[in-house]
Amino acid sequence: MILYDAQDKTYTLHTKNTTYQMKVWDYNILLHAYYGPRLSGGDLSYPLRCADRGFSPNPSEAGTSRTFSLDTFPQEYSTCGVGDFRLPSIELELPSGSRTADLRYVSGEVRRGKYGLEGLPAFYGGEEEWETLSILLRDAAAQVEVELLYGVREEYDLITRAVRVKNAGNETVRLCRCASLCLDFVRSDLDLITFNGAHVMERCPSRAPLRPGVQSVDSVRGASSHQHNPFVILCDRDANEDSGLCIGAMLLYSGNFLAAAEADQFENSRLVMGLNPYHFSWTLEPGAVFTAPEAAMVCSPCGFGQMSRQFHKAIRKDLIRDPWAGRRKPVLINHWEATEMYFTADKLVKIAQDAPELGLELFVMDDGWFGARLDDNAGLGDWFVNENKLPGGLRALVDRIKALGMEFGIWIEPEMVNEDSDLYRAHPDWALNVPGRGPSRGRNQLVLDFSRQDVRDHIYGQIKAVLSSADVSYIKWDMNRSLTEVWSAALPADRQGEVYHRYVLGVYEFAERLRRDFPHILIEGCSGGGGRFDGGMLHYTPQIWCSDNTDAVDRLRIQYGTSFCYPVSTMGAHVSAVPNGVSKRITPMETRGVVAMHGTFGYEMDLSKCTPEEKETVRRQTAFFKEHCDLIHDGDYYRLSDPFRNGPYTAWEHVSHDKREALVSLVTGPFRGAPPFLTLRIKGLDPALRYRVNGEGSWSGEVLMQVGWPLPILRGDYQALQLYLEAE
Repeated sequence: MILYDAQDKTYTLHTKNTTYQMKVWDYNILLHAYYGPRLSGGDLSYPLRCADRGFSPNPSEAGTSRTFSLDTFPQEYSTCGVGDFRLPSIELELPSGSRTADLRYVSGEVRRGKYGLEGLPAFYGGEEEWETLSILLRDAAAQVEVELLYGVREEYDLITRAVRVKNAGNETVRLCRCASLCLDFVRSDLDLITFNGAHVMERCPSRAPLRPGVQSVDSVRGASSHQHNPFVILCDRDANEDSGLCIGAMLLYSGNFLAAAEADQFENSRLVMGLNPYHFSWTLEPGAVFTAPEAAMVCSPCGFGQMSRQFHKAIRKDLIRDPWAGRRKPVLINHWEATEMYFTADKLVKIAQDAPELGLELFVMDDGWFGARLDDNAGLGDWFVNENKLPGGLRALVDRIKALGMEFGIWIEPEMVNEDSDLYRAHPDWALNVPGRGPSRGRNQLVLDFSRQDVRDHIYGQIKAVLSSADVSYIKWDMNRSLTEVWSAALPADRQGEVYHRYVLGVYEFAERLRRDFPHILIEGCSGGGGRFDGGMLHYTPQIWCSDNTDAVDRLRIQYGTSFCYPVSTMGAHVSAVPNGVSKRITPMETRGVVAMHGTFGYEMDLSKCTPEEKETVRRQTAFFKEHCDLIHDGDYYRLSDPFRNGPYTAWEHVSHDKREALVSLVTGPFRGAPPFLTLRIKGLDPALRYRVNGEGSWSGEVLMQVGWPLPILRGDYQALQLYLEAE
């Protein structure tokens, strides 16, 4: 619900549990008034006060008054160079050489439905579910207009934000910074939680109190990155899973981003999130419009758990466009960890032949099927089938796999090229590289200039021909290096600052064409695992390979951190062979299956090498997952423990929306002598209902939540346990 009070000049955005308010203040400056638990109404700006603050200058309109300064008030969209010295949201380079921006309120409009963004991912929905607020700000001297867009999804406590910048003048203006979200607080006693890591260890939570100055996470790698995720949380110092105020902010963007929080001299704080200003500038000719990516916020007055569950619902229902919506996705087998690139058609069929009777439904052919791809030094960019490996082409192999009763999937890496390829020999200028410099190589490959339409058209034409040649149901889209030497032969020198962003727009355009031409194909995103796990890619790829690390113990932490924003149904997770390829750790197959069920679920191993006992475990795991998939993927998710605290176990839970069933999963840590007796408190149940646990007994939801369930002593390292609760 969006309300405008003309007398108070306030815009109030109500969701189910929260309220957000902004106010048009003196001199038509738009101030932020409130964001927190839902309130009944009224002007919430009354605590804001004016005072003479030394070295905080005053707007020209204030004349000789010293008590009004942009430096001391919470801004709705912070400016640059005109008195607010904190983190700016926008920076302009004007024809005069000035880099200031002074934005004043002009008008606002409320309408039904959700705004859309040109060429960018965004939440979507109809007039019944969404409302939009459009606020127009103007810098009269620069003749630049800024439209602030807000989308409100009341049921999910979701508020989205986006920005359009228009050059309304007659001279060219350069945009040097353009954030999507600015959020001010008249307090700084908050913690900032970010999600950091590395390749094979992504999205590990890091929590620290705000301190005077700026704390930030960002990416300049050309992708959202393994190292820092474009999702952060600001919260009360004592906030936890079940209590305390917390605000999660997600940027729907797959390239360079910046999320920065500042605690200022007056113990206020500000969060700014959006495009990274590193190597960014955008030329706005007269009449041109620039659209910044969408950001999404969820405020929870009741801790991290509620915030996560609201994000999960919104992402599943109003962000992802899934060709399998309403259907259970197939359980897959991928051969990569069994063969890497060293395979033949007969070898792939041998791996697949036992899969159907074990309950597996989709066979995925990974890297190595195209061009002269004998190792990772050649072939990228030449998207035609290597018939030495696959005699008769792709269709011959697909027909053999489908004859076994399985669907077929294929791996691609469209953004990359090897120097040892027909494509590079013909078009070396199609790779990103700076004139006069030798290229940096990652995995012995270069990055194609996806900012260019001709490059995208060529690659898309090749891949479309391959996909059209056989019955393909699934694509794994990989990206295995970061961007360097970011320079495009297609742009003049004064527009090279646009390449990073144009690259991401090109990726989105390519993904949209795949969805348009092959609407039945399920696309799984990947960037060396979780290097591009963000809301932007989820708009095009309903699931993303969570990490190249499939070790079950490490995955407990990776999937835990990922769950703070992203739903289980988006996390690519598989059972792999042991010793694990990354950690060399050996864990029970039962444990590997329980952990992989906290995701899309599948297998990465050579089934022909499995023992009869292991095959029986696969058969039982796939049957269990299929039976409970709806509960796991669509139920409410609860984190029952924190794996980073090295406790005796890691536990999590899925609860149906009607609270009539729940699935609790648990993995122990290393076993130690004289173990204590442990009791696990379950969450999210209906206290008035009675539940059977694994088909036995009868306990009230109230008792199971308050007293808990006595855990058996599980001897051995990394043992797994699952409890299925069903209401009587």
